[in-house]
Amino acid sequence: MSKRCQIIGVLDNGCAGLSAAALIALQQAEVVIAASRVLNLFAATLAHAECKDLTGHLSLVPTWINAALAAQKKIVVLATGDPLCHGIASFLTSKLGAEKLEIMPNVSAIQLAFARIGMAWQDAKICSVHTKDAGEWQVGSGAEHGLYGLLQAVQQHDKVAILTSPENNPARIARMLVMENMADLFSMVVAEDLLCADEKLFQDLTIAALAEQEFTGNDVVILSRIQEKTAEILFGYADQTFKQRKPDKGLITKREVRAVSLARLQLTRTSIVWDIGAGSGSVGIEAAKLCAQGHVYALEKNAADFAIATENARNFGLHNYTLIENKAPSGMQDWPAPDAVFIGGSGGELADLIALCLAKLQANGCLVMNFVTLENLNTALEALQQTDAVWDITQLQASRSQPILHMHRMQAENPVWIVCAQKEIAA
Repeated sequence: MSKRCQIIGVLDNGCAGLSAAALIALQQAEVVIAASRVLNLFAATLAHAECKDLTGHLSLVPTWINAALAAQKKIVVLATGDPLCHGIASFLTSKLGAEKLEIMPNVSAIQLAFARIGMAWQDAKICSVHTKDAGEWQVGSGAEHGLYGLLQAVQQHDKVAILTSPENNPARIARMLVMENMADLFSMVVAEDLLCADEKLFQDLTIAALAEQEFTGNDVVILSRIQEKTAEILFGYADQTFKQRKPDKGLITKREVRAVSLARLQLTRTSIVWDIGAGSGSVGIEAAKLCAQGHVYALEKNAADFAIATENARNFGLHNYTLIENKAPSGMQDWPAPDAVFIGGSGGELADLIALCLAKLQANGCLVMNFVTLENLNTALEALQQTDAVWDITQLQASRSQPILHMHRMQAENPVWIVCAQKEIAA
């Protein structure tokens, strides 16, 4: 059996971009696997070899490699740039094991793009949008969209390098940034057809202008924040930070209760959170900031509160928060299964909502509910007793200092019951 498959990184200048060792390996190869464009690029060099086009057949590549190795044939896979940077090498390593592969990397397209503009790239977040085409970006789209991960990276970093695809091209990315009100926050450079005769560099156009351009599909995008992102509070915003319905002042989960409720939700950076009865949106908005790589799906039936929560989310610059105006459980059918659920209001459907949320919760997920009335508390406890959930109650009553003449007194807030439930964990 031939010892190993060689994975060689190539550039668009063909053989001129290969090291001496890589060129010898390619010339001696009996089987060569590559995408259509790369096979065409190296056609003159591959006349002696059996060529296999992996375009649309990625899942077959490990089988092809094993067959060639078993037949003691010298086999090469050609991949653009660095095969371990959003390339095929990681996939093949996971399927075949590193011992069957010899990786010969090249300069990546990202390195070349940064070199063209003379910008250091060690602090750049590297992203790829070589995903299934999900169409144009829509505000509020979730992780199912191919550009969602990119949007979160752009939100969190000052410098982002993007390997694009023919569908998720620079113009589509620019349109997303325009839609999300981020176009004025970044400069955008597009390096197209690097090392080709018709190489182009789009460097002096606004993001709005780039949204109207046409591109070949062989592009690298560099986004650089015009003013570096400043550190933001993650947790415990003052109540007055959020707009609230007036004159019904106080229709908000107060900071003390919000802090305990968020703590009991047991959030991670990647949590999927449901916020039912969003009100002003304060709990869901803070959850979205804590779950920077997750998503919050919120529901509010009151039109005035929906408008306020929408404005609050916009003011916080969130891009992982989806708010729907509807009465629970309507509108929740297509939400992904949550890691955490917060119920601040139920619209009279509390018992059914508890059953639904517990059924949808991921393993070890948490359901947290806030109640200010005995009736709703009693309904929740009766509903929980009909399930196998493990639950507990915390009664929280905070007092805040208030000025009185030249002194201060303590003014009590309304007591709140925080009910927390989890599915029973099997032994």
